[in-house]
Amino acid sequence: MKNILSILLLLSFIIGCKSIAGKNSEVKGTTSEYGTQEDQMKYYFTATGNEPFWALKMGTENIEFTSIISGREKLVFPASEAVKAMDANVEMYKVSNETSSATISIQQLECQNSMSGAISPYKVAIEIKKNSELEFKKLSGCGSYNTDYRLHDIWVLEELNGFKVFITDFQKELPRIEINSAENKFMGYGGCNAVSGSIFYEKDVLRFTQVISTRMACAPGNKEGEFTKALQNTTTYSIGDNRLTLSNPSGKLLVFRKVD
Repeated sequence: MKNILSILLLLSFIIGCKSIAGKNSEVKGTTSEYGTQEDQMKYYFTATGNEPFWALKMGTENIEFTSIISGREKLVFPASEAVKAMDANVEMYKVSNETSSATISIQQLECQNSMSGAISPYKVAIEIKKNSELEFKKLSGCGSYNTDYRLHDIWVLEELNGFKVFITDFQKELPRIEINSAENKFMGYGGCNAVSGSIFYEKDVLRFTQVISTRMACAPGNKEGEFTKALQNTTTYSIGDNRLTLSNPSGKLLVFRKVD
């Protein structure tokens, strides 16, 4: 009897451990080296600099700044709209709170981290001071926009320039794109040829750039040309109901359905 009780207790312990491990795996599945996916959406731009070290997170609700010069104290500013310079691709943010004020400049210019050597697409300059100080401290570093992780998937075309598409509009199957948001690249099928390229992401802006395709001859009436043209004319997007909608100021261009 004692042996049976011991076996039952051991089985209960094993099942309990598996249950806990399963729950832990589920939690880990929602995180990455950059934090949770929700955090990635909360902050659309991040930057760092050295000598002295500083870190910046810019979000739709607030802007967080941390630096050795502030004793690792986190300064939180209300979110601010950007002021764009007229003569350069520079966005400027002027922010302040009860204790400090700062001017943040973001320029689309290749930037190399002075310690790691990593290349980022934006150069960042910050002028910051506490209200008790007379002069601003000037800092420089590199940054990048956090591409919407929801784009990272395979999408099959449903609508082109406002009209539903059919397989007969293309060679053998409907066009599709697979977006890698971590590397800002995409690849797929245009309806006749294989296509690939890069994506440019900046907050709510999305562009498909450096688009290339194979050169196989397409059947008459194939709409691959319309598809790739619409892709390259995209400037913004929306995601909902397992659909990715690509648009520009003229209107809706492409609608894709998410597939797994």
